[in-house]
Amino acid sequence: MKTFGAFITIALYAFFSYLYSRKRNPFLNPVLLSILTIGVILKAFGISYESYMESARVISFFLGPAVVSLAIPLYKQAKIVKEYSKEITIGIIVGGVTAIFSTILMLKAFHAPEILQRSFAPKSVTTAIAMGISEKIRGIPQLTAVLVILTGILGNAFAPELLDLFKVKDRVARGLGTGVSSHGLGTARIILEDELAGAVSGLGMALNGIFTAFILPALIEVIV
Repeated sequence: MKTFGAFITIALYAFFSYLYSRKRNPFLNPVLLSILTIGVILKAFGISYESYMESARVISFFLGPAVVSLAIPLYKQAKIVKEYSKEITIGIIVGGVTAIFSTILMLKAFHAPEILQRSFAPKSVTTAIAMGISEKIRGIPQLTAVLVILTGILGNAFAPELLDLFKVKDRVARGLGTGVSSHGLGTARIILEDELAGAVSGLGMALNGIFTAFILPALIEVIV
C-alpha cells in the first residue's frame, strides 16, 4: 500500500491520456477522468483519502518543481511577453475583477448565504493563495480549496475548446485568459498546445494571485 496511490494515479492518467490522444474529446480529459475514477476506487474499496494521499506523496513532492518549471517557457518567451506587457497588465486587472464579480453576482441571484459568497470569491487563483484569502475575508478555506480545484479541472478540460468556440486566436490572449481563470491546471493544458500561450498563462496565474490577494479583501466588503 505504500506506493498504491502513486501507482494508481500514474496508471490511470496514462490510460486516459491514451484514450484522449485517440479521440480529442474534452469529456475524455485525463485529469477529470482520473480524479473521478480514483474517487470511485477509494469509495468502493473503503480506502481513506488520507491513506491514498500518503501513498501518493511522491507525486505531491514533484508538484513544487513542476510549478517552478513554468518559468522556463516564460524565460524563453520573455521578449514577446515584454512586448505585450501593457495588454497583459490590463487583462489581469479586468480578468481578476470579472472573476470576482461574476461569481458574487451569480450567487446573489440565487440568494446564496454571505459565507458562500466569501468562500467562492477567490476560486480563480491557485489553492494556497485562495485559502489564505478565504480565511482573511471570513470564508471557509476548505470549501474554497474544493472550488479552486474544480475551477482548475474545468479549465483543464474545456478552456482551449471554449477559446476556439469564441474564436480567440491570439496566442497571448489564449494564455492569459486560461491562466487568470483556471490557474495551474488550466496552464498545464494550454502549455501542451502552445509554449507562448503556456508562458503567458503561467505569468497570468501568478500575477492574478497577487492582484486578487490585494484587491479582494477590500472589494468583498463593498459587493457582498
